Amino acid sequence: MSAATATLTPTPTAPAVTVRPVSFARTVHAEWIKFWTVRSTWWTLAATVVVMAGIAALAAWGTASGIDGEPLQPMSLVALMTSGKSLAELTVAVLGVLAITGEYSTGMIRSTFAAGPRRTPVLAAKAVVLSVAVVATTAIGMALSTVTTLPWKDTLGAGLDLGDSEQLRILVGFPLYLMAVGLLSLAIGALLRRTAGAVASVLGLLLVIETVFMMVPLRFFELVSPFLPATAGSRLLMDADTIAAMDAAKDAAHLTPWQGYGVLVAWVVVLGTLAAVLLRRRDA
Repeated sequence: MSAATATLTPTPTAPAVTVRPVSFARTVHAEWIKFWTVRSTWWTLAATVVVMAGIAALAAWGTASGIDGEPLQPMSLVALMTSGKSLAELTVAVLGVLAITGEYSTGMIRSTFAAGPRRTPVLAAKAVVLSVAVVATTAIGMALSTVTTLPWKDTLGAGLDLGDSEQLRILVGFPLYLMAVGLLSLAIGALLRRTAGAVASVLGLLLVIETVFMMVPLRFFELVSPFLPATAGSRLLMDADTIAAMDAAKDAAHLTPWQGYGVLVAWVVVLGTLAAVLLRRRDA
């Protein structure tokens, strides 16, 4: 009697998986990948560049067309490069909101917090990624603004003097200002967690509330208006004559350009800290 001999086939072993601890650098890398894989990021940043370059060209064309043969005082190229500030800050504000509310709307925020359970480093990583993207985009927009204004450069006498401290301040301050607006919007988005509500709140703060405070002739509004985020921060982008005219118009706090930017940064820090605290306490 012969017995059948069974042949045992060894079970293949799964490859070893190396689990690495969560670090801030890896969190930033993950947020960087997510940031650039969202279609709205590309559209918003592209709109920012187009707005900056387009408004600069329109400003140069309009100024040159209104000369009527009169001699024109040479103007700063920086003034043309930053002429799209009002529209650029709106696109950056929307981007800042979408950087976090987009994950809440899709539910991806749960996976994000599962990978980074401490949550606060996740918000900080989003802030780092957003800051780098906004500064780089603003630099590209300013460069393209210079190119689009070239046809009117000689007519306007537009020049750039990096030895002029005022021009240098505005040149450096523009990316810093838009970065702060983006971070302010990110903080509001983290607080409200809904895209529509956060966008409405940011635009309402930057446009409606600040405009009302500047226009209403009541002492309370005059005293508070200089400390609103955009009103204070935008002083970084004003020349000395404009700042002097504004200060002479109202008897209120007279902030220097960098003091005004400091007020804007204070808004970002306060709202960002509040957002980080609530992020740890609330469910995703």
